[in-house]
Amino acid sequence: MSDKYLEINQLSGGYEASQVLFDISFGIPRTGVTAIVGRNGAGKSTLLQTIMGFIKPTSGSISYEGVDITNSSTYSRTRLGIGYVPQDRPVFSDLTVRENLIIGASRLPRDQRNDLAPVLEIFPKLADRLDQKAGTMSGGERKMVGIARALIGQPKLLVMDEPTEGVWHGVVDEIKDRLIIYGKTNAILIVEQNLDFISAISSQILLIERGVISQRVSTSGKSELELLRKKLTV
Repeated sequence: MSDKYLEINQLSGGYEASQVLFDISFGIPRTGVTAIVGRNGAGKSTLLQTIMGFIKPTSGSISYEGVDITNSSTYSRTRLGIGYVPQDRPVFSDLTVRENLIIGASRLPRDQRNDLAPVLEIFPKLADRLDQKAGTMSGGERKMVGIARALIGQPKLLVMDEPTEGVWHGVVDEIKDRLIIYGKTNAILIVEQNLDFISAISSQILLIERGVISQRVSTSGKSELELLRKKLTV
């Protein structure tokens, strides 16, 4: 068996006539956090949407636990154990927090779908908000619900797109702490602009520029991180 949950091999793709990704290859370890960074328009969200099956690649392959899922539906990928937290609209606004979480549990056996205790232990603040419409919550609280909805399905791989965008720093710290714990036994792939956030939780950072992975950075090297920070801010 491969030591990777997810392997991307020479993946290319984009939108209709516009190619965004060019021969991207990398792997996600079975535990820990892999982060993808890059400037706006570099292809980060396109890459995640292709991994999740929302966008069909033009070439290359995606395998999950040694099984080719390149042409699998998004639903099939979630059933296999890949959770997804999108950048925009992470919740169903017209539904309550409870209803959002139950939807996230749909891949579990029927008798386990109403057991919200596992994610309420991760985000205890949500316990008092279960009957509140998700759309009436703050941006940070909605992000929490979106993450909890993905986690309740017990994914082996959690894919996240900009989870701290527009979120108050106190909530960011809470999300960070929860992801550190989750990453000890599961795999996380995260697109994020907050370099301080990802350097605190990630084992490796991939820099994407114009649709190409141009650099791999270890978070243990301070000089590498500083060079990366300059590259992202110049």
